[in-house]
Amino acid sequence: MTKLCTETFGLSNPASIETYIKCEGYKAWRNIVSNNTSKSEIINKIKNSGLRGKGGAGFLTGLKWSFIPLQSGQKYLVCNSDESEPGTCKDRDILRYNPHAVIEGMLIASYAIGASVAYNYLRGEFIEEQRKVFLGALDEALKHNLIGKNILSSKISIDVHCLLGAGAYIVGEETAMLESIEGKRGMPRTKPPFPAIKGLYGKPTIINNTETLASIPKIMLNKDDWYKDIGLDSSEGMKIFCMSGHVNKPGNYEIPLGTKFSTLLDMAGGVRDEGKLKAVIPGGSSVPVIKGSVMLDLKMDYDSISKAGSMLGSGGVIVMDDSTCMVSVLHRISRFYYEESCGQCTPCREGTGWLHRILTNVLSGHGSVDDLNQLDRIANQIEGHCICALGDAAAMPVRSFLKNFWDEFEFYVDKKKSLVS
Repeated sequence: MTKLCTETFGLSNPASIETYIKCEGYKAWRNIVSNNTSKSEIINKIKNSGLRGKGGAGFLTGLKWSFIPLQSGQKYLVCNSDESEPGTCKDRDILRYNPHAVIEGMLIASYAIGASVAYNYLRGEFIEEQRKVFLGALDEALKHNLIGKNILSSKISIDVHCLLGAGAYIVGEETAMLESIEGKRGMPRTKPPFPAIKGLYGKPTIINNTETLASIPKIMLNKDDWYKDIGLDSSEGMKIFCMSGHVNKPGNYEIPLGTKFSTLLDMAGGVRDEGKLKAVIPGGSSVPVIKGSVMLDLKMDYDSISKAGSMLGSGGVIVMDDSTCMVSVLHRISRFYYEESCGQCTPCREGTGWLHRILTNVLSGHGSVDDLNQLDRIANQIEGHCICALGDAAAMPVRSFLKNFWDEFEFYVDKKKSLVS
């Protein structure tokens, strides 16, 4: 959106408040403040729009907001900008080029749930550019009296703060993020109670993803069915997909949900060097892999990907051509989750290390078929037995890689080398 406005109005800085206002920026927020719009009206509009959380879980945003207690008292909103899922790079571009959409979304969400304080938790690696851009945008919004005390001469006061994490993957889990904001070690909490009831500093809290909140202002400016109707067929809304791996034009592509994967692949320039599509991880490294022949016939929406045995997740689409060694890819993925486990849950703490050690053994040419069977058994014991989803994130790729590419693993065991080498 800001790119189009920059080109239309000849503005050089897409992240500036001038550019954003030219694109109807803060119009929704001004309407809410001037009309004293009811909180229930906003929540119902977001609920009816069909907007889902775009950080991975895909939970209905308006429904999540409705869980917040109605009674008065301190409440918080947290924007989850700790984008750390391998293969995912959309939120950092939103923060870099369209920070005011995030701020306006945070303001609207805060108002809707009755929160007077909002935090944007950025990933540690975002310090150089995204944090500086976002802090600059906060200063601009403050000068225009859009945040802070007595916003636009009203009685509404909402403070927005920017926090920087230390780069731990686990704090992308919402309750671990709350622990980190409170100055504690970032480790997930047991649930219930859920954050909407007992969250930051023990107060009701809503946590939403960056892309989710950036979508709020435009939804508020249009009719209830506007966002829902953008999707194709029975799908609702849009999604940014991060195309990486073996494609000619890697990058972020925003498309209507329900668009065919083959269309998305064409937008990314197709498989590099006119290679053959071998496999696709459709939602970041934590979701099950899908064979390329299957993926080409799928639509990019929650239901279609789910029926194929995977998840849309964060939208991090990792494309692999037929030169890819699946044993090596899984070994790298397992190493990531082993190193990023917080160690709180025994199945995750011990299981992720076990998976990585076995895969290291296989990759070094000392594995056996028993090792491959053991991998599946360990993953099965991890999945669904941990406080948070990191255990599942480590287990699901293992089970799906073995299921879809067993012949490659078996070949590696027999021949002590890759099938594609």
